[in-house]
Amino acid sequence: MTDRLYNAIGLCQRAGKAKSGAFAAESAIKAGKAKLVLLEETASEATKTHYEQLCAAHGVPLVLTETVGRAIGKDSRIVMAVTDPNFKDMIERAMRNTDEKRG
Repeated sequence: MTDRLYNAIGLCQRAGKAKSGAFAAESAIKAGKAKLVLLEETASEATKTHYEQLCAAHGVPLVLTETVGRAIGKDSRIVMAVTDPNFKDMIERAMRNTDEKRG
C-alpha cells in the first residue's frame, strides 16, 4: 500500500466520512450511504463472500486492500465503508496510482 493510499484512507476516517467495523459498514451499505467498501485481503473467505454479495446487491464497489485497520488507527477493523463521494474518488485515484506503479 502506498503512502498516498494509506493517507487517503486515514483522512477519510478522521473527516468522519467512513464507517468502520462489520456492523457500521453493513448498516451503511444497507442504508444506501456507502459509496465504496474497503475490505482487507486477510479476511476469511466467508467474510469476503458476504461482503461481495452484499455490495453487489446494493450496487456498491468493493475493493480488497492490504490494510484497513492500521490506516485508520484501529488494528482490529477489517472493513470500512466510505460514505462520501469525494473521498471515494480520492481513494480510487490513489489505488490506480498504486496499480500503475506495480505494473
